Amino acid sequence: MDFQVIVIGAGPGGYPAALEAARLGAKTCLIEADRVGGTCLNRGCIPTKALVESASALRLAKKAAEFGVKTGEVVLDYRRTHARQEEIVSKVRKGVHFLLEKNKVTLVAGKGRLAGPHQVEVVRENGQTEILTGEKIILATGSEPLLPAGLSYDGEAVVSSTDLLEMDAPPESLLIVGGGVIGCEFAGIYSEMGVSVTLVEAQPTILPNVDEDLARKLQSLFKQRGVNLRTRTKIRKVSRTGGVVKVELEDGSEIVAEKVLLAVGRSLNTSGLGLEEAGVALGGRGEVLVNERLETSVPGVYAVGDITGKALLAHVATAQGLAAASNALGLSKEVDYSAVPNCIFTYPEIGSVGLTTRQAKTLGIPFSTGRFPFTANGRALCEGDAEGFVKVLASEETGKILGMHIIGPHATELIAEGVLAVRWGLNLEQLEGTIHAHPTLAEALADACRLAAGRGF
Repeated sequence: MDFQVIVIGAGPGGYPAALEAARLGAKTCLIEADRVGGTCLNRGCIPTKALVESASALRLAKKAAEFGVKTGEVVLDYRRTHARQEEIVSKVRKGVHFLLEKNKVTLVAGKGRLAGPHQVEVVRENGQTEILTGEKIILATGSEPLLPAGLSYDGEAVVSSTDLLEMDAPPESLLIVGGGVIGCEFAGIYSEMGVSVTLVEAQPTILPNVDEDLARKLQSLFKQRGVNLRTRTKIRKVSRTGGVVKVELEDGSEIVAEKVLLAVGRSLNTSGLGLEEAGVALGGRGEVLVNERLETSVPGVYAVGDITGKALLAHVATAQGLAAASNALGLSKEVDYSAVPNCIFTYPEIGSVGLTTRQAKTLGIPFSTGRFPFTANGRALCEGDAEGFVKVLASEETGKILGMHIIGPHATELIAEGVLAVRWGLNLEQLEGTIHAHPTLAEALADACRLAAGRGF
């Protein structure tokens, strides 16, 4: 064999898998058709968070006078914003390359596919092909934006999130199709930058998979900030006329925008991998079926990340990649999905883990709820960022924390404590009884637990 482990795809599932395999002493190859880091680093998590921080800096500059700081006219330099975004992506990507070289992972540029038992065919950019052999193979090819045929995608006026991130100037107006995580993050970014934003969602609320109290709060704040929200709304037709896009809704009304962003989901990258020929079993959604060891129906072939359909989150892909590499080399490691954090980088941020109110009711679990507002938190008031609250769900019988949901300042960081609580089965008394520094935002977590336990202030 050329290698002990071959990994196809260098995203947040693939490159950690390759690094872990190399760390465990295996001769490892990593195949990537584009750039290391995958969608998350190059076209998703990192560039969007760079834009989020630019929007945050703009917002803070606009209200600097509230803090006693006088400034001149606040103007957004989007070209610099875009350049900074690319600089950050490049820096992180160089870091990944450094780690691969340091750990002696062989990086092969090309598109990989299964070509037979222990064989991977690599098609180079120039069209040349070669066959690599490996004792174990890990598939980590990720996903791409879903582009429904009926919505007239052209990459210029009707765009994906990838296209939008590559533009060096914001549109004057933007219609976003889909009120999920991606749609809401872009709505927050561009509305803050002065773009006229309309968000269309077929469900009754935006973020339909988030706890309903948080979704309603963000929806209310979006409306206050001028985002035109159209929930319970479906699109009948999209057409490009001159320099604008006309979107006809099912109720017969029409919306005109310079750009239309399609944010209706992700498509799993499983085509062209030779899965059917190799006998790799797929599920009803086209996902690669894996067991608890992340091994597919073909012995020696593993799959991680989005293509497994478990959760389309970079941190889940990384956890799976590390586990698959270990298992491929004879160890035994499983991924615990019981406490997966969900972070949404809107303003305010959302961090969530565990059961939502709707899920707890559906499961018939008796529970108590504690909800503490950031308007009663001293640190949040000092920061001038007190919108939102912490919500805790706990078992009525045992006090065990079932879920924690935060909308407010630094929610994506604060949720880490909730993840630990849910993962290790902590109860309200244990979390509340842990001393939290004062004055901090984290105090709100303990306060919410106190309320859930029925002890007021």
